[in-house]
Amino acid sequence: MSFMQESGVRERVGEAEWQVRCDLAALYRLVALFGWDDLIFTHITAKVPGTEHFLINPYGMMFDEITASSLVKIDLQGRKVMESEYDINPAGFTIHSCIHAARKDAMCVLHTHSINGVAVSAQKKGLLPLSQFAFIVLPSLAYHDYEGLALNEEEQPRLVRDLGDKRYLILRNHGLLTVGSTMADAFQSMHRLEAACMVQVRAMAGGAELLDIPPDILARAHVESLDDRAAKAALAWPGLLRRLDRRNPGYAS
Repeated sequence: MSFMQESGVRERVGEAEWQVRCDLAALYRLVALFGWDDLIFTHITAKVPGTEHFLINPYGMMFDEITASSLVKIDLQGRKVMESEYDINPAGFTIHSCIHAARKDAMCVLHTHSINGVAVSAQKKGLLPLSQFAFIVLPSLAYHDYEGLALNEEEQPRLVRDLGDKRYLILRNHGLLTVGSTMADAFQSMHRLEAACMVQVRAMAGGAELLDIPPDILARAHVESLDDRAAKAALAWPGLLRRLDRRNPGYAS
């Protein structure tokens, strides 16, 4: 497969879509930079503003290669709505399309198979209240039981049901998923969830007796408001892009 930039995409889309494309391409590269990618597998999707279309990775490209122009635009049935030389991964369509359809606030859906995340997804008690990261995540965390490779559309209603109105989803024996109002929001949520899983794996591996956050303290945890989340994510996002520009520029092409 050729990974040459698809010509003319910038001229064929509006400013709003191009900005989403740039941010989503950056997000793919940030996931690779932070070591959460799984070769060409897993997916991040973003809604095209004002439409029922969304953007997904070209199947076969590494996450650190993805550009704004190479992203594939599809509808909720998985059909391309703009010419592209690339195919998409059917599993990405199965998981992401139903969440975008059910959650109007799901402008970005981020799914990973990180080692720490999969490790915690395989633990019967799931995410434990061991860290401040977990304290933030737990009030908006849901679980979905493993049903094999995500290729069966019959699984979609159960995915939507289990996620509900939550921001974080642990897919049992599979991986992690976050929902965000922007790419920055989805990244910040995944950073917290991944960190909570990493702390848990390392704490358990240390062999010492674990110290849970006390129940009365845990009871104070609350779901962050959309405005609060967006403000924090927007504050961190420019710095993340500067880091990416230093280490892997070229995503906005």
